[in-house]
Amino acid sequence: MRTVKSFSFSLTEASKQSFLHWAQQYDEVVWLDSNSYKQAHESYQAILAVDAFTAIKTDAYNAFDKLKEYQTTTLDWIFGYLSYDLKNDVEPLQSNNFDGLHFPDLYFFQPKKLFLFTEENVEVHYLNMVDDELESDWKEILEFLHSSNYINPHKALDIKARTAKTSYIEKVDKFLEHIKRGDIYEANLCQEFYSENTEIDPLNTFFELNKISKPPFSVFLKLNELYALSASPERYIKRSGNTIVSQPIKGTAKRLANEVDDFNMIKQLQNDPKERSENIMITDLVRNDLSRIAQKGTVKVEELCAIYTFEQVHQMISTISCQVSSETTSVDILKNSFPMGSMTGAPKISAMQIIESTEDAKRGLYSGAIGYFTPSGDFDFNVVIRSILYNSLKKYVSFSVGSAITINSLPENEYQECLLKAKAMRLVLNPSI
Repeated sequence: MRTVKSFSFSLTEASKQSFLHWAQQYDEVVWLDSNSYKQAHESYQAILAVDAFTAIKTDAYNAFDKLKEYQTTTLDWIFGYLSYDLKNDVEPLQSNNFDGLHFPDLYFFQPKKLFLFTEENVEVHYLNMVDDELESDWKEILEFLHSSNYINPHKALDIKARTAKTSYIEKVDKFLEHIKRGDIYEANLCQEFYSENTEIDPLNTFFELNKISKPPFSVFLKLNELYALSASPERYIKRSGNTIVSQPIKGTAKRLANEVDDFNMIKQLQNDPKERSENIMITDLVRNDLSRIAQKGTVKVEELCAIYTFEQVHQMISTISCQVSSETTSVDILKNSFPMGSMTGAPKISAMQIIESTEDAKRGLYSGAIGYFTPSGDFDFNVVIRSILYNSLKKYVSFSVGSAITINSLPENEYQECLLKAKAMRLVLNPSI
């Protein structure tokens, strides 16, 4: 049973930091932040969940069945992630590439303490509250707000590429051969950048990454020694009652300092035949995925190839929605659409097989999803891109980037797109690069 209390409260950058500083006393922390980015289908400005009452973590074997049992038994707020390698539970696939991070394939927890922020209020939900615990915590948080919380910056990291540029270009050529043979129409080729035997301050690193990116699906996730610091601009999938919405990103262009040049870059992206074909192919893939669980005739494209502007890049985003029966379980919806089309390719199974045989690193949480379920079974998940992953016990820091390969791809251009997407993470981890 949760105790619920509301406070009039407006989030500022200072108050966000005070909540997150306060939260660091707990082993389990999830902070989800829209950064006040105005968009459709938004429920909360931000959410903070801390301190596990119950939890589930598992490898890919029967992972979705285990999650379904946990979610339907708990019937409460639960927060966590789905790693990309849950593909092995959905299809007869394997993940044999190098893994430096060692995150479980699936990890969710039921928080004891939950804060739901709207523009003018914060609603606080405490599970099995003891005496005046909520009031004393609120007082502590306000004390953090009025104190100095300076964190020493970490030293610049020695960042290495697991895939050399020449090797990446060779891999693009291999993808193009598969496309010419008709094995795939499109597939997402990713590469890892990493630093070994190193330490970072996860919270400070997150603040820096979020400050320069300000994305609508920002996440700070701490699960004991495991951290995800995400500046994701992409929603994977959301359920609100019987309505399902997915918003894949395909199509990227850099921001320019000059306003006229930046506007022209938007127009260029909007009319680029390669970028549009990428987006339309993945939109069709998402429509196909949703049709597995949708009520007949309800799958529709609300937006096709719309341009959204963020701090670092312009992105081409489509919005696909459908209606589902009340009897359709939330975990079944996820299972039938996972992994997301924007990070795999078309046809999806063939693309995932080729990705596994070509890439050099296990994706793990990268190109998976972080999000939550409500007690009623509604959910919202991002796509884990533009994200720094960190295992503090292994002292291993990693971020990955990728690009969609189609028949019109030029290998050099695809490599440069990867570097553009990596810019924010590289800048935070080593400003001198």
